[in-house]
Amino acid sequence: MLAIGTLAKKTGTKVQTIRYYEQIGLMNTPGRTAGGQRRYEVDDLDRLAFIRHSRQLGFSLDAIREMLELADNPQYPCEEVNQIAARQLAEVENRIDRLMSLKTELSRMVTQCQGGHVADCRVLKVLRDHSECLTEHGQSGQAGFNIHPLV
Repeated sequence: MLAIGTLAKKTGTKVQTIRYYEQIGLMNTPGRTAGGQRRYEVDDLDRLAFIRHSRQLGFSLDAIREMLELADNPQYPCEEVNQIAARQLAEVENRIDRLMSLKTELSRMVTQCQGGHVADCRVLKVLRDHSECLTEHGQSGQAGFNIHPLV
């Protein structure tokens, strides 16, 4: 039996995050001592390690929930898990494409800087007027993608 602090240390996960995963149903509700302290099994450690690694690979909480439901039913074919992973791979590839576009534009901006006065600064001009950009990287103010913090 593991205390929540021990579980947190062994997985590199914050205690608050473990409680959050319990609240949203990713982690099972642990048993409690007579004093009300949470106690976790080795299976909980494995499950939390799975969740943490999945988050590090960028999987959404919904995708992790789907994979955990499938993992809890080992008789199911693994095709569905593979499809979830393939969707994540496509999303990562899409993000890489957008980041490469951003890199190209930023490199162009920096390279075109003449080193003169701020009034003539190419970087500031491009940032003020999106039509000066030569690459397609989205105009939403978020460079066309969302970054999900690891929870």
